[in-house]
Amino acid sequence: MKGRDIIKKGYIQVYTGNGKGKTTAALGLSLRAVCAGQKVFFGQFVKGMEYSEMKAVEFLDGFELKQYGRKCFIVDKPTDEDIRLAVNGLKELEKKIGSGDYDVVVMDELNIAIFFKLFSTDDVIQVLNKKHPKTEIIITGRYAPEELVERADLVTEMKEIKHYYQQGVQARVGIEK
Repeated sequence: MKGRDIIKKGYIQVYTGNGKGKTTAALGLSLRAVCAGQKVFFGQFVKGMEYSEMKAVEFLDGFELKQYGRKCFIVDKPTDEDIRLAVNGLKELEKKIGSGDYDVVVMDELNIAIFFKLFSTDDVIQVLNKKHPKTEIIITGRYAPEELVERADLVTEMKEIKHYYQQGVQARVGIEK
């Protein structure tokens, strides 16, 4: 069996917690899926900055990536533009999730978008209820709301034990960005 016929039933996975590795895990799963001949859409909420994974579309056939954020992080309160970009992204992902055209759809930093009230948990649950039966959904970000944890089939919490950021190490290209 190869490619698009592999997934018989798609599940909903959530990667949350304060530790490093949520987006990285979603990217690893995406790589594995693409290498198995599957089609992946990777949507990044709250991100509009240049990250190394954006170049993956040049190297990986079957991998698409789009950002739904500005070129800076939300520091205190989201702007109208932050909200507009996130809402439009959720609408676009709703179509992709329900289409059956993708084996895996990643909703990167979705939990952060909910945390900043760019849209509600109920909005997300409504989108998830429209997913194609064979589409695997990966949701990342700190602060996963309990309703989303309950709706998910798999939840992994990344727990920070020790991090070199505490020693002043900034995000490094190819490792954190």
